[in-house]
Parts: sequence; structure tokens; C-alpha cells
Amino acid sequence: MIRMDRHCQVVGASLSGRRPVDDKTYASVAVLSDRLERLRQSPLFAGVTFSPQVERLRQHAEVPVG
Repeated sequence: MIRMDRHCQVVGASLSGRRPVDDKTYASVAVLSDRLERLRQSPLFAGVTFSPQVERLRQHAEVPVG
């Protein structure tokens, strides 16, 4: 049985509207971004990117508030 990572579940549920986009969503996007950056260190994964929807969440999370 394949078990989906909790961070993937949170982001997926937020994108599909099953849960709100909130601080928990942005925290999960940050964790997944870190993981993706580590994967990109390998030539095998250098071209892997997020979907446009996740990329928009990631960019929104980086916008400074205030």
C-alpha cells in the first residue's frame, strides 16, 4: 500500500478545496519546496518542478506581510 506524505495531503486538499488555504498549507508547501530543492541536486531530478498551482501557493507564501 502506498501512503501519501502528510504535507502532500495538506497541499492536495487545499488545492482541491477540501480544506482552506492557511498557514498549515504554506508550511507544507515550504517543507515540500525544501525537499524538491534537495532532489534537484541530482541530475536525474534537476528538471522536476511543481505544478503551476503549487508554484502559485509557494510564491504567495514568500510575499512579506506588512
